[in-house]
Amino acid sequence: MISDRAKQISPSPTLAITAKAKQMKAEGIDVISFGAGEPDFDTPQFIKDAAIKSMQEGFTKYTPVQGTVGLKSAIINKLKRDNNLEYKPNEIIVSVGAKHSIYNAVMATVNPGDEVIIPAPYWVSYPEIVKMAGGVPVYVQTKEENGFCVAPEDLKSAITSKTKMFILNSPSNPTGGCYLKEDLEKLAKIIVEAGILCLSDEIYETIIYDGIKHVSIASLGDDIKKQTILINGHSKAYSMTGWRIGYAACDSQIVAAMGRIQGHSTSNPVSFTQTGAEIALNEDQSFLKEMQSAFDERRLYIVGRLNAIPGITCSMPKGAFYAFPNVSALLGKSFEGKIMKTVDDLCEYFLDNAKVALVAGSGFGAPNYIRLSYATSMENIKEGLDRIEVAVKNLQ
Repeated sequence: MISDRAKQISPSPTLAITAKAKQMKAEGIDVISFGAGEPDFDTPQFIKDAAIKSMQEGFTKYTPVQGTVGLKSAIINKLKRDNNLEYKPNEIIVSVGAKHSIYNAVMATVNPGDEVIIPAPYWVSYPEIVKMAGGVPVYVQTKEENGFCVAPEDLKSAITSKTKMFILNSPSNPTGGCYLKEDLEKLAKIIVEAGILCLSDEIYETIIYDGIKHVSIASLGDDIKKQTILINGHSKAYSMTGWRIGYAACDSQIVAAMGRIQGHSTSNPVSFTQTGAEIALNEDQSFLKEMQSAFDERRLYIVGRLNAIPGITCSMPKGAFYAFPNVSALLGKSFEGKIMKTVDDLCEYFLDNAKVALVAGSGFGAPNYIRLSYATSMENIKEGLDRIEVAVKNLQ
């Protein structure tokens, strides 16, 4: 009854743990969740007002499949303003979230048997989307001491005659790793020489710390720009996760192919959410610093607390809103006779006994790590870490 394609796709562990935590809360259980990759801030009021006004004025019908003229223009201006990149309208497509943009891009470019290089740890959906297209995920392991950034020599050695694409995510989910300009220049040289595509997921672009400046790999020259599919969206920067607006900027032929796929699947993104997304990009962006500042405060606190717990070590993330501690020293310990053989066992223990929801690193290709999202209140972070500390002490 079920297709072979569907059978090989794993469910999202991040969405699963978030759903389980919400269900427990609905049952009256006091659960603190570090699972969701979703800012806890509300969408700015001026964005909501623009969408409401648009809806009230009757902007509730179909739009062009690839996005409204106004939103595409706003995206073009944003890419020029923030990333020193110039694109034409036929090189932009708006989709139902950045994940949808990635899906369309992979479907439009990857043939069955094509290899796609994915640095590990990786966002859980990358390999699953590649597999849906019939592609073959090829994992390149990164090192914590290198900020979880792929080494140029490792990328080069992973490229074969079957390689079609390299997926770059900076800042990274789940590690918070960020690539500096000099790192990207080395990777770009390899990508251009190999003639492969680079899918650059830049959804966490505005959530970056320590004075680091985000650089898009597409901005490093005409050749790498032509081979790059730049992905971004509104979910993280503007706290618009439920609005489902993402976009891609790339070669017009790829955009056209993505448009054909989208036209026969979802059609256009929601009309009035596009209006809100347009306003978000066009207004003064200084308000984004307030959110970044709050995340930074939480980042410093959560990493400091984690490193103070015996058996846990955590490097300082440079971007996004995730802590990614190494908990390998806790594996093999037990509670009431149950041995923590894997990080999945450990996360189950924390949820059942400490009422804290965490995401196991196994889903990210990192079996010694767990992911904590600090896109939640400082109050929740403090209470959650108190519970984790007690739970770790109770392990034998």
